[in-house]
Amino acid sequence: MRQIDICINGAGPVGATLACRLAASGLRILLIDRAPLPGMEHPSLDGRAYAITEGSRRMLDAAGIWPHLTGPTQPIRSITVSDGRPGEPASRHGLCFSPDDAPVENGRTTPFGWMIEARLLRAALNQALTAHDGMLELAAPETGSFVFEPDHVAITLGSGVRYSAGLVIAAEGRQSPLRQQAGIMVTRLPYNQCGLISIIHHERPHEDRALEHFLPQGPFARLPLPGNDEHPYRSAIVWAEATKRAERFYALDQNGFARAIMQRLGDDVGNAVPVGRRWIYPLSAQYAQRYTAPRLALAGDSAHGLHPIAGQGLNAGFKDVIALTAVLEERFAKGGDLGSPDLLMRYQRRVRPSNMAMMAACDGLERLFGNDNPVLRFGRDLGLGAMSRLPNLRRAFVKKAMGL
Repeated sequence: MRQIDICINGAGPVGATLACRLAASGLRILLIDRAPLPGMEHPSLDGRAYAITEGSRRMLDAAGIWPHLTGPTQPIRSITVSDGRPGEPASRHGLCFSPDDAPVENGRTTPFGWMIEARLLRAALNQALTAHDGMLELAAPETGSFVFEPDHVAITLGSGVRYSAGLVIAAEGRQSPLRQQAGIMVTRLPYNQCGLISIIHHERPHEDRALEHFLPQGPFARLPLPGNDEHPYRSAIVWAEATKRAERFYALDQNGFARAIMQRLGDDVGNAVPVGRRWIYPLSAQYAQRYTAPRLALAGDSAHGLHPIAGQGLNAGFKDVIALTAVLEERFAKGGDLGSPDLLMRYQRRVRPSNMAMMAACDGLERLFGNDNPVLRFGRDLGLGAMSRLPNLRRAFVKKAMGL
């Protein structure tokens, strides 16, 4: 039986990043995933993108992943927030977060966040995973069975190879088998909505600016992307609609889909047309009743899932990585038990309250802005107008959202 310190089950962005970060700290890591990692770089993933906060970017840099990005990244330097109805001008009581609201470090304004194409992040993760010879063992494609004992976890791979670890971390996604094996209950909040994702090419430059347009049927976001030779002005769009309406939009031909986009986008960046593939997926939120069990910790979507209204889903998972790394590095330096109950409780206390607050905020935003009630519309306009006149409040909000 091979001895390791920690096993991470799931090599998505959260699990792979955590594996790199912990291996860099001198911990012996086993990373398991049922999919072959190079297959996750398939070109069909082009177009899907992640919004990464500045705090998450710094963590990816510390984990040795950011330097492996081979394609351009796109900073977000301003954000326009508006309220309205499809096909109508936005309310005049909008809100703009400008570079003046961002922190200044070393004489330079810090971007609010970054846009990274999913394929490029996956390729960077795979490169970084190979940079830890002797400390990080990859088992992919592979599955494992887990037996949790009082003083260790026995892990048997499908190939028959056996390991013993002090702690297992589940980063398997929303359907987490290890969470289910541990009997940890999950509360789910269905929205009866689907999210639509596509890339658009538009006639005017986005100037590093994102748009969050709140509509009665669901939020519509335009997120800036780097241009290329064929399409110099590109953005990603993400919008939410009731399930049946979303399915109808998804089934439209290219011209019909473009008209639906323009009804929501307005004159933000001029005329826009979709390019490449489009995606649709059901929207819901969920949270685990606890993040730990004996010698088990949950991270990322295994622990929590958010409505995409604020683009914080992956960033919440990266906050789990930061917290887990901190408690495990401290315990490792002291030579203690990496799977002890007190360590697991410290991790849960660090992240679960803030994750619950973020989930409640996203849920509240969706319910507040996702309707056409005149009273609520008036209240929303008042709130947006008030924040636009309070620069100190805007700056505090921005710093928190940036994960700093």
